[in-house]
Amino acid sequence: MPTRIIPLLFWFLLWELAAAWMGKPLLLPSASQTLATLVRLLPTAGFWTTIAYSILRVLGGFLLAAFLGTLTGVACGFNRFLEALFRPMVAAVRSTPVLSFILLALLWFPSGQVPVFIAFLMCYPLFWTAVVGGMGQVDRKLLEMAHIYKVRRRDVLAGIYLPTLEPFLRGALVNGLGLGWKVAVAAEVLSRPRHAIGANLHDAKIYLETEGLFAWTLVVVGLSILFEVLFKKALSLGKTAGAKGGAS
Repeated sequence: MPTRIIPLLFWFLLWELAAAWMGKPLLLPSASQTLATLVRLLPTAGFWTTIAYSILRVLGGFLLAAFLGTLTGVACGFNRFLEALFRPMVAAVRSTPVLSFILLALLWFPSGQVPVFIAFLMCYPLFWTAVVGGMGQVDRKLLEMAHIYKVRRRDVLAGIYLPTLEPFLRGALVNGLGLGWKVAVAAEVLSRPRHAIGANLHDAKIYLETEGLFAWTLVVVGLSILFEVLFKKALSLGKTAGAKGGAS
């Protein structure tokens, strides 16, 4: 525990010293001022409502990307023509600035759906690339053996493909969740739906409430870290349960 707390204390102390040295709270509020603002926000109902809506938007886009990215990735892994068809689209999404997609999405969707779409669009290439890469690593000798012994396709998928894809999917899940938070909040800043962290960031900037801007930024960082830890824990528990089930 101290190994985690000490670095945090170091950076907060450095932040406090930098704010004191600058002496301009409008540009850089101190860590204590930011934390005080965050503490004032915590008891309010609007704070938790905002967090709940933002979480739903992030998870909605992220889970949709995980489902469709995995599904199409598996299909492309089995069919080279499909892979060649999808690859330029995936490359275009990965190389295009997220701001361009946000501006287009503002024309296509209601404000509340823009962050969901952006989270989906930015996370989809991670899952597709991970699954296609994992499909390419499947042991062909095992597949040939399964074919010779006429193993059922369902058992081939569960016993050969899934264990190979598992580490690729784990990496995509963790990385995609962090990316989803960043792009979804950025989309909220521009689309400004009701009850959104990004909208509060935008308002704090407009009204020069720098402490609020930093406080909401801390909320985003904290939620991103929390969900990453929870996902890693859930994945490790799932792996342990699977290992016990296989052993039994």
